[in-house]
Amino acid sequence: MKNTKKIIVLGFFITVAISCGTKKNTFVSRNYQALTTKYNVLFNGQEALKSGVDEINANYKDDWFQRLPIEPIEFEEKRADITSFGLGAGFDSNENDTKKTLTTFDKAEEKAVKAIQKHGMNIDGLERNKQIDDAYFLLGKSRYYQQRFIPAIEAFNYVIANYPDANLIADTKIWRAKTHIRIDNEENAIETMKLLLIVRDTLEANLPDETKERGYTALAMAYIKTDSLEKAKQQLLLATRTLKDKDQAARNLFILGQLFEEENKKDSAATQFKKLIDFSNAPEKYKIHAEIELAKNSINDSMMAVSLERLKKLIKNRDNRPYLDALYYQTAVLNENQDSILLAISDYNNSLRAPNGGEKQRTFTYEKLGNLYFKNSEYQYASAYYDSVLQISKDSLDLRIRRIKRKQKSLVSLIKFENLVQENDSILKLVGLSKEEQKTYFENYITKLKKTDEDAAQLRLNQLAFGNNTTSLASADKGKWYFYNTQSTSFGATEFKKIWGNRKLEDNWRWAEKAKNAFKENEITEVNQKNERYDLESYISKIPTKKETIDSLYFDRNQALYELGLIYKEQFNNPKLAKERLESVASLQPNEELILPINWHLYQIETKLGNAEKAAFHKNLILTKFPDTKFAQILLNPEAEIKDEVVESEIEKQYKELYYLYKDSKYEELIPKIDAILPSISNSEFLPKFELLKAFAIGKSKDKESYKKALEFVAVNYGTSEEGKKAKEIVNQLDKKAID
Repeated sequence: MKNTKKIIVLGFFITVAISCGTKKNTFVSRNYQALTTKYNVLFNGQEALKSGVDEINANYKDDWFQRLPIEPIEFEEKRADITSFGLGAGFDSNENDTKKTLTTFDKAEEKAVKAIQKHGMNIDGLERNKQIDDAYFLLGKSRYYQQRFIPAIEAFNYVIANYPDANLIADTKIWRAKTHIRIDNEENAIETMKLLLIVRDTLEANLPDETKERGYTALAMAYIKTDSLEKAKQQLLLATRTLKDKDQAARNLFILGQLFEEENKKDSAATQFKKLIDFSNAPEKYKIHAEIELAKNSINDSMMAVSLERLKKLIKNRDNRPYLDALYYQTAVLNENQDSILLAISDYNNSLRAPNGGEKQRTFTYEKLGNLYFKNSEYQYASAYYDSVLQISKDSLDLRIRRIKRKQKSLVSLIKFENLVQENDSILKLVGLSKEEQKTYFENYITKLKKTDEDAAQLRLNQLAFGNNTTSLASADKGKWYFYNTQSTSFGATEFKKIWGNRKLEDNWRWAEKAKNAFKENEITEVNQKNERYDLESYISKIPTKKETIDSLYFDRNQALYELGLIYKEQFNNPKLAKERLESVASLQPNEELILPINWHLYQIETKLGNAEKAAFHKNLILTKFPDTKFAQILLNPEAEIKDEVVESEIEKQYKELYYLYKDSKYEELIPKIDAILPSISNSEFLPKFELLKAFAIGKSKDKESYKKALEFVAVNYGTSEEGKKAKEIVNQLDKKAID
């Protein structure tokens, strides 16, 4: 009887197993395979895919200073679709390593393939398992995120071709369109999305709102890829009518605002940012940055005041600490626009001090501070802030960074000359004092130095006795006796020696006379160290006395003042400081060759400032002392074309001689002669001409590669000159011929 029951039960299970197989088209088998596929294999695959997407979203960092991409993901541009083929079981020695390196998207693909292979019910040419289309859909999405776009399109095409009535057919077409966009096939994506969103939605049943949002978003992606920004805006406006997907909807609204902002349509941009701020389900990062963008688009003082109050309220909210750098920065910009410069500087500094501040945000903040100090003619501070920008930024191709780099280079030269003037003036002032005056000056200096050193030493002792020492020992190891902790005892012994010296272990050790012997061993070293700082003769001996040295100080100081005048006049457009420096050097009896250019530049500055009387003074000086120069000709006939009757300069003569060598095809003789001349004309405006002539000679006498390198050197180093532009043009022609 027992055996009969066992046989019946066993037979039942065998019957069920057979009836649930993938080869029989029965009600039980269809539903069993569909249920197993959905809640076992596909569930795990979809969870793996979701985990991978969440990881991408968590790691992706938006650049809020640029227009955001519609899909927050970065793909490697040059990565190719490569299908790897294994060697079969037992032949792959790295099988375990491969399993370890599987990504979440690999796992999702693995589950999708398993569902298709093990649970597919293709009977008589028809798929009977209604979950297999979902498996192919999962397969396509996992391949998309792996950047295997061609295999992904194949998976999506399989669903579209074999399951035309599936409930996910519209989403599959959207994903296929996104994949086509990734392989630069935007036309196909636009065509299929139009068919889906216009034709099908009109002729057939209406699509769900969520599907429409995704479709219009994909269509906007395609239009942005083709730079059809107006059409992209239209699609984003359609996509943001319903706001079903809170993350993508918030992103679409922000991008819409940015697109209007780029067209300087501030009202339209503000409308989109306000809509985003009022969107209760939007992620906080979009709402915060929408507030910032809304402040940027303030068009009058009242709007600025409202935005400023809103930003201050956001700053006070502790939940917004991750965004403090951006919030303080925009608050500072508004204060600067309202001429509250001190408040602006304070907020810029708060932005820099904000924890977890972004590097790019810091570059903009440093640049703003640099600009403020530059505008106020505080060039040393400006240079320091610009230098901070260059230290942080690694994007040397960014036009903004390149512009700051050029500005910083000019400031470095300016600061060098300013320091030289200050240093030489100080030395020359000492040179002009009598011996007694020099002695009195340095005695006063040494007295102040000693007082400063004593105050600093006393402050340190006070800190050790009442602050740092107690705190350090107390916090060294709470709950343990002091002498059980070697770190604390070592610290205490060191600090004791700093304060009391090497005292013996005896009674009355704190008496002053007890310290005499302890300090004897260090006395000689300590005195030697202090002699240099406090020794009067060491200072007196450093004052130059030789006439040649003093004359050199005068010359360098005057030349630096002249160079500063030119920098302020030509590069920084600061006529006030330029005038100060040039007038200063003019009053110091400069060398004869500086008198003419100084008065010429002062004439131009005074004319620009509208000081006719002072301009006339410099004009008369030039006409009186230098009547035969080109400057005098310009002053006498400013409207007439000046004929250059002056004898050619030596450099011009040299260039003509070398050019004739080139015309005579004496290239081997020409190149070394140019190399010999170049060091002596490093500051000449003719330098690019010599370099280009040398490049042409190399092109005539050497191989094509050497010629191209010589041209590239001219193009890079003298890019703004006519010769640099000509060299660049020739390089482009050579590259074009190489391609053809």
